[in-house]
Order: sequence, then structure tokens, then C-alpha cells
Amino acid sequence: MAHDAHPPYASLSQDGERLQKVLARCGMGSRRSCEEIIIAHRVSVNGLPAHLGQRVDPLVDSVAVDGVPLPVMPGAVYYLLNKPQGVVTSAVAQDDRTVALDLVPPDPRVFAVGRLDADSEGLLILTNDGELAHRTAHPSHGVEKEYLVDVGRQPPAKALRALREGVLLEDGMTMPAKVGVVAAGTIRIVVHEGRNRLVRRMCAAVGLPVNRLVRTRIGPIRDSTLRPGSWRPLARGEVRRLAEEAWSTGSDGSIAVE
Repeated sequence: MAHDAHPPYASLSQDGERLQKVLARCGMGSRRSCEEIIIAHRVSVNGLPAHLGQRVDPLVDSVAVDGVPLPVMPGAVYYLLNKPQGVVTSAVAQDDRTVALDLVPPDPRVFAVGRLDADSEGLLILTNDGELAHRTAHPSHGVEKEYLVDVGRQPPAKALRALREGVLLEDGMTMPAKVGVVAAGTIRIVVHEGRNRLVRRMCAAVGLPVNRLVRTRIGPIRDSTLRPGSWRPLARGEVRRLAEEAWSTGSDGSIAVE
């Protein structure tokens, strides 16, 4: 009996949407370019090679390109907020302070990806996509977070070196950070750990005050034009690039906070 020389494919369902339409909606390009991606065997559905004409149900099927799962959940939203100082990221404030959820649309319900403490400012992603949020926030997946820190003076070379090599905190050594001086009294720190108030504690450990702390980048996501208190939806291409970085390394674990 002759054997089928072709690889097994994910089963074809008569329900759902055409795969190339789902890929296009996720920012993979035009439907024609998405067809070419499928033909090139770069797309899988539920771990099996996809093919043209295939239909998928975004509610139950996992779609990946080059091994990276795509955010295809219907109704998923992704907001980028420039959190002002004084706004808290917990779902419910302990006092009368504004929470981050008050600054974005109330429906559908979203949650913050990681946290920024009330005294810190800058970029915060809010979404109802739990899997991508988990991958982005947890330090084991290596998604970088970049901060500008006003330390009030020229930092000593010894302090910078310690930050780059790792410093001892009460909850253990920090992983090496990327650190550089960007202006008089201002340093840039890039980390991918998720401990509470990590950057502030790192600076305190090497004798640097923190007069102001602003998160300027989350993985590939940055926006220097977004005003404090304002938000915008992430473009599909931004969501896809964030997913690529979040799935590029690491293993599962619990969501951590910044």
C-alpha cells in the first residue's frame, strides 16, 4: 500500500472563519500575503500544518506562525496607557485615588499587564487576553521593560557597574540590567524581572535616589507622543510583535509585578 508523502494536516472544519482572514485580522498582511505564508508551511493550527481553504474557530483553535501563537481571540482588546503619577494599577483603589481602569473604556473588562507603583509613570498595557498578558508580565519570558530614572546627579561608575552586574536585595540578587546615562542626572535601566518596585529598590541599593521614574518601553512597544492620562489601542502589528517577543523565550510561571 502506498504511503501518503504529504505531512498530516490539522483537520478541516466547515465552521469558523477562513484561516487567511484570521491571519490578516491579526496584522499578518493582506489576505494574499497570508495565503503565501500558509503555502510556505509557516502556519500551524493546533500544532499541525495548516493549508489553504482551512477554517478555524478562534474560540478553540490555536493558530501559530513560525511557532509563535497569534492573538486571535474574538473580542480581545489591547490598550496602551500612559499612566500618570498618583494613579494606581490595582483593580480597586484602597482610597479615593484614580485607578488605571478608570482611564480606559469600561467595556470589555480589562486588567493591567504587570504593575507600575503609584509614584511611577509611563507605559502600561491593559487587555482581556490573559495568555498574552501572562507571557508579557512574567520575567521568565524575557520581555524587556525600559525605564528613565531621574537620580538627581551624575551616578558614580561603581553604581552603574553594580546595576549592570546585579545587586543584592532582601529577596535575592537581581539579574544583570542594561544601564546607561542619557542626560545629566538621568539614567536608562532595562530589566525583565518582575519584582515589586524593583527599579526603585535597585537604585536605593547602590545609593541612587529616585526623583522620578518613567517606563518608556514594554518589549517592542513604545510611544513618546502619548500624553499622560491618555490611551490608545495597540495596532495589530504591535500586538503581533509583542506576542513574538513574549513567546520567544522562557517557560510558564505566575504573573509578576514591576
